[in-house]
Amino acid sequence: MLTHDKIWQAVDRLATLFGYSPSGLAKQAGLDPTSFNKSKRFGVDGKPRWPSTESISRILGATGATMSDFLSLIDDEVEQASHNNAFSIPVIGFAQAGTKGYFDEDGYPLGDSWDEVQFPQFEKVSDSKVYALKINGDSMEPLYRKGDVLIVSPHAKIKRGDRIVIKTTGGEVMAKHLARQNSNGVELNSLNPAHNNIKIPSNDIAWMGRILWVSQ
Repeated sequence: MLTHDKIWQAVDRLATLFGYSPSGLAKQAGLDPTSFNKSKRFGVDGKPRWPSTESISRILGATGATMSDFLSLIDDEVEQASHNNAFSIPVIGFAQAGTKGYFDEDGYPLGDSWDEVQFPQFEKVSDSKVYALKINGDSMEPLYRKGDVLIVSPHAKIKRGDRIVIKTTGGEVMAKHLARQNSNGVELNSLNPAHNNIKIPSNDIAWMGRILWVSQ
């Protein structure tokens, strides 16, 4: 039976699994940072409240978790299971991603110079070639901040509106919103309003990977 406590517990556990506090997860999902505060879990009459379906949808989108993943977090044994199902993926700093020797020509991790980071084994990361890029600076604020870790799939299907990592043939690596893609190239929107949107011709693209989620 679903209860208010179990649903809120699942919200808290989802936040913990992806390296957030409940308020941090709310903020990452574009919600008011106080959305998941203890005080918001009860009405003015003292009766327990449910989190809105909109807020659940937002936090699933922000983490890349599925509804099945979320429902599994209601299980009282999930904390131990999540540790048992954790797996290691390669990680480097975002600034290193443009350096030769870290990726093959198709954008897959290459070599043994990568570190490793642990992440929960969720459906969205069943791809054995996913990798992580740690943000080093502030050029992608306010969406991504220093210390955030981007989880990237080199062969996940990419569609308009996705956040992607792209490398040019000139060696530049960027994280952008994919605004448009056709045979001529891509149009990319910047994550930071201080930076201009750009267009990159197809013959200037080395590879692209879809950002599955970000962990703080």
